[in-house]
Amino acid sequence: MIRRCTGARGRDRAARPPVQKVARIDLMTCLRKLVSGTALASALLLSSGAAADVTEAQLRSISTPDSVQSRIGALSFTDGAPSAETAAAVYDHLDFTYAFRAFTDTFKGVSVRAVLEGFEAAGIKDNEILLFSELMDSSSLFLTANADTVYYLGFVDLSDGPMVVETPPDALGTFDDVWFRWVSDFGRPGPDRGEGGRYLLVGPGHEGFLPESGFHVAHSQTSRVVLLGRSFLTGDDPAPTVRVIRENLKIYPYAPGGVGLPIARFLEGGVQLGRNAEPKTPVFHEGTGLSINTIPPNDFSYFEMLDRLVQSEPAAVLDPELMGPIAAIGIRKGHDFAPDARMRKILTEAVAVANATGRTLGFDPRDPDWFWYENSQWWNPLFGGGYNFETPLPEITAEGARPYPPSGYKQNDARTSFFYNATGITPAMAMRLTGVGSQYLFATKDANGKFFDGAATYKVTLPKGIPAAAFWSLTLYDNQTRSMLQTPQKYPRAGSQSYPSPAAEADAEGATTVWFSPEQPEGVARGNWIQTDPKKGWVMLLRLYSPLAGFFDKSWRPSEVEPVGN
Repeated sequence: MIRRCTGARGRDRAARPPVQKVARIDLMTCLRKLVSGTALASALLLSSGAAADVTEAQLRSISTPDSVQSRIGALSFTDGAPSAETAAAVYDHLDFTYAFRAFTDTFKGVSVRAVLEGFEAAGIKDNEILLFSELMDSSSLFLTANADTVYYLGFVDLSDGPMVVETPPDALGTFDDVWFRWVSDFGRPGPDRGEGGRYLLVGPGHEGFLPESGFHVAHSQTSRVVLLGRSFLTGDDPAPTVRVIRENLKIYPYAPGGVGLPIARFLEGGVQLGRNAEPKTPVFHEGTGLSINTIPPNDFSYFEMLDRLVQSEPAAVLDPELMGPIAAIGIRKGHDFAPDARMRKILTEAVAVANATGRTLGFDPRDPDWFWYENSQWWNPLFGGGYNFETPLPEITAEGARPYPPSGYKQNDARTSFFYNATGITPAMAMRLTGVGSQYLFATKDANGKFFDGAATYKVTLPKGIPAAAFWSLTLYDNQTRSMLQTPQKYPRAGSQSYPSPAAEADAEGATTVWFSPEQPEGVARGNWIQTDPKKGWVMLLRLYSPLAGFFDKSWRPSEVEPVGN
């Protein structure tokens, strides 16, 4: 038993009073004194014959055996010191783990980079817009895009200073940074509330004057912001909507000293008066029918794309905890990414396993909180943690929104699953508010829990009163690309709109049944059938735009996707 911990460093032992009996002092007290700088003339005075406080079981629990069997093989130690073979195996595993995390934890950033490089390959520059005037079809490879709304997409460059984006009325859009972090909504869920607004996007490190009024100011942590806009059709016709977008969407540099600067503030000094910037209509590129790839790779080139992303942005724009694994595999701002043969082999294996993980989380989820209905195959990874993948969606009550307290942790599986399959993130995708934004249900398996077979026939029934104030749709996606399934239909969708394919028809009781098969079933209207490819697996998304209470209280529920005649 430890009986005494000595006093302060340098104290004369003779000056101490004689000790007749010393009270027992615990080990941690002694250690704290040691750490604080006290000296020990006699470090520990042990009572002769006293039993040790540390038990054999405790010693075993903190010791390492000479041989350990593990998932990375047999590990050997000499009195706790690793052998050369063990150290090599452990470092290989450590590098593999960092590479794995560089994919699963930060795939969302590489996803944005893939969109940017796809745009660049198509000749679309920063501050220009890709506009799908006749809607997006299956020619383009975009993660789970739709064939129901007019898309307009682009990258706004903030590296030379703040930029103004004037948005069109009746939009449903968002600004995200290049690590797919939400910056601001615009349109119906944004501060302009669908009337069109003037947004001032401010990049990292800006120290100049910002206007006091006249703009919706939004700060980005990255020097580029991706603009993701959607607008609804006008009477099932995209042409009037496209005209509104072209006439109202502007992108131009902010001019300090103009609108937003009060004269009184100018008189205080430190700022200059200036002229208002002249709004500029961006260059529009046609997207409908464009064959463009915006999907991240899932081989070694993934890490090369990740390196290009890291080099293109300031070093401190990502959480250091997330940047740590990236740096550990040799991707660092201002440094060349040049893995040797050993590391390249590890990275190649890690991306294969990480991609398998993203695909499993994105197609075969195990978390029961992701499933919207009990005993159902309809699910969404946003339900448990919201757009930040942290805290459940706020409850909406008669008194207003009632947020849940922060959970204190990230739902990493949900984050990986969502970004593996989807483009863009916004609170409008994950809120219980009726009549605003949109809601989504994924189906990756049929009613029997089996993945969909492109050669088989299935059907799903949506009961009367589909809870969507704007419109609803079902869209099929290719398993491999997670983009719209390519068939002769071009637009693999069915829904309440009659463009770009006929609207789905309800039966006499008001229920709507949609069929999925390679050939149109006999007696099924064209608008109630989505074509499949016998050689391709597929997954499905049900979209509800401006969702109603029946969705949130679950009083309305679609059927499971039933195999027919299989």
